[in-house]
Amino acid sequence: MRPFLAHPFDDDKLKEECGIYGVIGLADAANFVALGLHALQHRGQEAGGIVSYDPQEGFNNARRFGYVRDNFTKPDVMATLPGSLAIGHVRYSTAGTKGQTAIRDVQPFFGEFAIGGCAIAHNGNLTNATALRRQLIERGAIFQSSSDSECIIHLMARSMQKTLSERIKDALRRVEGAFSVIAMTRTKLIGVRDPLGVRPLVIGRLGEGWVLSSETCALDIIGAEFIREVEPGEMVVIENGQLTSAHPFHPAKSRFCIFEKVYFSRPDSIIGGQSVYETRRQIGVELAREAPVDADLVCPVPDSGTPAAIGYAAESGIPFGLGITRNQYMGRTFIEPTEQIRNMGVRLKLNVNRALIKGKRVILVDDSVVRGTTSRKIKDMILDAGAAEVHFRIASPPTAWPCFYGVDTPERSKLLAANMSEDEMRDWIGVDSLKFVSLDGLYRAAGEAAGRDAKSPRFCDACFSGDYPVAPSDKLEEGFEMKAAE
Repeated sequence: MRPFLAHPFDDDKLKEECGIYGVIGLADAANFVALGLHALQHRGQEAGGIVSYDPQEGFNNARRFGYVRDNFTKPDVMATLPGSLAIGHVRYSTAGTKGQTAIRDVQPFFGEFAIGGCAIAHNGNLTNATALRRQLIERGAIFQSSSDSECIIHLMARSMQKTLSERIKDALRRVEGAFSVIAMTRTKLIGVRDPLGVRPLVIGRLGEGWVLSSETCALDIIGAEFIREVEPGEMVVIENGQLTSAHPFHPAKSRFCIFEKVYFSRPDSIIGGQSVYETRRQIGVELAREAPVDADLVCPVPDSGTPAAIGYAAESGIPFGLGITRNQYMGRTFIEPTEQIRNMGVRLKLNVNRALIKGKRVILVDDSVVRGTTSRKIKDMILDAGAAEVHFRIASPPTAWPCFYGVDTPERSKLLAANMSEDEMRDWIGVDSLKFVSLDGLYRAAGEAAGRDAKSPRFCDACFSGDYPVAPSDKLEEGFEMKAAE
């Protein structure tokens, strides 16, 4: 039986996307990739995979369900991945068969072409994958997975370009949506970001070796030096210790995913020259300015609400306290739950510090509200502990639209903010007050002093605004209705 891979209350959070990592020019590169994937585990806990290349052994791969630490620390597994070139991927399914992933869906994907082998690892989501898949199957392609990312391999196979690097360019010019891709041939490590730069990708150095990673925190774990970000629309090729750069796509204004700053990226990562932690702390400052309330205690919903709660407390002058404790040992490989255990819900993961909470007017700071079910349970726990009042402050605007660029989001009909006003959400959750940071406040926290420029926003904020920078063509074909132009 597969291990239980989701908490019984996790459906109330947006799910992580994927993390990608590549190393070239270091002996036993797969070991460095395993360490990097461990640092990126927050981006996907469902499964992971590594492909390596060694001149004597050729291409080798290992794909496993579960945590990196449980699979890619075993000597017998790592011994099958020799070589000084390797790439890896950690996954949460945002495309394919969600919750029922087969091992064939686990990346990196590999293709053996007439001109050599190539493996790819993809973070993001291709919004025209259904149409591409249909066209490719009609022309004879045989797919092995349910993943949108496999389309890239098949497009490469049909390209007439003479090198694998050019075939990657050719394939990615035909896809739509969001992609950060790391690829490897027998001699090259390649990194590419889509023209909007929706998903992150950074470059590092370690001695004579090079590293590509979703986040800077995964450079730190191996002691690599951060060099720079791969630019939106850029393709970097590393071979023989040298990096070359090209911009093979039509230029476009960057629209980096702002939710990376709110929730997905690790707080110790650096994005766009700004600390993720500092951005989240500043969101709390903006929240305190926009939505003050008389209270006795500012309390984070751990762990993602902590930086914003620190900022809120500092700006408001209300004491900060850890009124909720997270069980650090409840992972996604928790026991297969009985119905009785499922009914315990959020209490399996969080526990209230009753001595601190009792009699207090409490401000709870969380990163987001999706369906709202977890917010209701946490409110009940705080009231059961004797709180006099409960006020929710949310470190993102209302999530009212689904993401089609690499985040597993519920359908719009299941998003609380798509169906209720703020006052209705407050009453449904059952708290004394509920306030979200404004979109302008979020932009100010992210470094845009004037707030959001509605005509030319710097970030992709479609989950809040309904402003999709790339039309989700597959979803439109299925009947999805975009926000009417204002």
